[in-house]
Amino acid sequence: MEPLTEAFEERLQEIETYLDLLDALERQVQTGPPEIGGSAITSQQQKILYSSVYLQLYNLVEATVTWCVDAVSVAAAKDGRWLPADLSDELRREWVRATARTHIDLNYDNRLESAVEMCNSLIQALPILAWTVEKGRGGNWDEDEIRAIARRVGFDLRVPAEVYSGVKQRIRDDKGSLALVRHLRNRLAHGSLSFTECGDGVTVPDLRDLKDRTALYLREVVSAFRDYVDGHGFLLPARRPVVEGHQ
Repeated sequence: MEPLTEAFEERLQEIETYLDLLDALERQVQTGPPEIGGSAITSQQQKILYSSVYLQLYNLVEATVTWCVDAVSVAAAKDGRWLPADLSDELRREWVRATARTHIDLNYDNRLESAVEMCNSLIQALPILAWTVEKGRGGNWDEDEIRAIARRVGFDLRVPAEVYSGVKQRIRDDKGSLALVRHLRNRLAHGSLSFTECGDGVTVPDLRDLKDRTALYLREVVSAFRDYVDGHGFLLPARRPVVEGHQ
């Protein structure tokens, strides 16, 4: 799971670097219009730059969910060690969904082919091979949806109370951090909000605070999934190997 943590921190650092640029622009505004290459940056352009942070933060949220959930299916298929019967009830359900493709509209022949493939795996007691948990919810990830997918793969996501309170605290449009990032990202993506409107009245400290709250929560998500995978929580209790530091 260390690559997951590294990928998260690298993606977060991209946002930090961008905020450093916005910081420099905001400082220049105090002494006059900021310039790049001898050309002044207008107020409208500055707002557009600010609004891009919401897109970057949502990118981080969705990427984190993808990395975490994929880590579960990768662990379940690692080295061909585990059978479907070894999986927890929740994750076996997800394996069936992916193998039988129950979430996809299929014609009769393809539906039968998928069912036969799953049946053969069970009859022959074949090990689990590479597969992917169906995530859905593209464009709609917030703390509630993240908790929901954690339950789907088999565990109750818990984060420290202060972190959860921080991400739930209403900061704009009567929404908490992740809900706001999702809301603004979708409005920008669907064209119902312009980038200029989105960045109006926003300051770099506002954006840093939003980034901090979001990052604190996502780090806890990464940590929870790491513990779940490292402790083989995706397996039935009787099938879990004893791993030092995990019960």
